[in-house]
Amino acid sequence: MKSQIEGLFGIHERALLLRERRAELLAHNLANADTPHYKARDVDFRAVLAGAQAETGIGLIRTSVRHLAGAGADPVLGEPLYRVPAQPSIDGNSVDPDSERSAFLDNSLRYQASLQFVDGRIRRLTAALRGE
Repeated sequence: MKSQIEGLFGIHERALLLRERRAELLAHNLANADTPHYKARDVDFRAVLAGAQAETGIGLIRTSVRHLAGAGADPVLGEPLYRVPAQPSIDGNSVDPDSERSAFLDNSLRYQASLQFVDGRIRRLTAALRGE
């Protein structure tokens, strides 16, 4: 039964988890915008989602069973990468508040879009169960 439920929402279920974790990373970056020597971190969302698709068999194929996440990597996001700053600061901080806010807003909008898709899917399933 669980395997049937997992496929109901397609990749959106995994996308919601990824977007949630990315929002946490971006918020952490913004909170440390004034911390000396803090290095901004982010993930390549497309690469992580492609990896999730490969694991679930949706679209891509894993080329080797030996491809594993690094030690201590987030089970959802994998290992966050350090962002290369557009303009390095004197104190070594790589957070650009404007680009972080922009990325946070973009991530939030995409999270909302996935939520709306899942909500619509639930409404259609509920209507089908009721015989509407």
